[in-house]
Amino acid sequence: MSDQIAFSQDEWRKRKRRAERNLRHAHATGLMQGILSMLRPGDIVFDCGANIGEVCLPLAETGAEVHAFEPDPYAFEQLSQNVGSLENVILHNAAVGVSAGSIKLMRASNFHDNPKGGSVKSTIVKGGRNINENDGDTIDVALLSLPELLNETLAKHQRIALLKMDIEGAELDILELMLEREMFQDIDLTVAETHERKFRELRPRFKALREAIAQRYPITKVNLDWI
Repeated sequence: MSDQIAFSQDEWRKRKRRAERNLRHAHATGLMQGILSMLRPGDIVFDCGANIGEVCLPLAETGAEVHAFEPDPYAFEQLSQNVGSLENVILHNAAVGVSAGSIKLMRASNFHDNPKGGSVKSTIVKGGRNINENDGDTIDVALLSLPELLNETLAKHQRIALLKMDIEGAELDILELMLEREMFQDIDLTVAETHERKFRELRPRFKALREAIAQRYPITKVNLDWI
């Protein structure tokens, strides 16, 4: 009987996780459709963590000027093939953070078995679950200061239509700084996927960040549930 109960509970948890994933996917699909409907030719978009371009391409098809940032060499090669020929896409083979320089990129432990699936997990933040941090397996990549790039762009264009971040933990430092400096004001919509589950030690900071942003901005201005 105990085995049956344990199996049933395990099956229930699997079904619950599956339902939650489906709900998040539906939410993300609806959010993406709303974003595409609001963008106009000439709008400025920052796609940080562009990976192979699955989000970048529909963003570019609106006519917006899309700045796509991707540090992983494998993903950047695919990104270049998929959107590199579009005149309104500016590609940056670099990671983004709060400062500029160079930094080590770490990949998923199973990257070599599944580079396409593994490339979405590449990160510049240490301590991630199932990430290979061995020095011999890391890659030196360029690091750009996203706050500086945003300020330079705003000085030229006065507004940014969309800032999207899916950068595997590096969003935490950036969002904290943007909140402190009130940098969300001139960006129509900021969306980010936060990675609390991947970085256990950073969970208290993520929690505090979510609470602080929720007190200041509606989700139509800053949405931290991008998937």
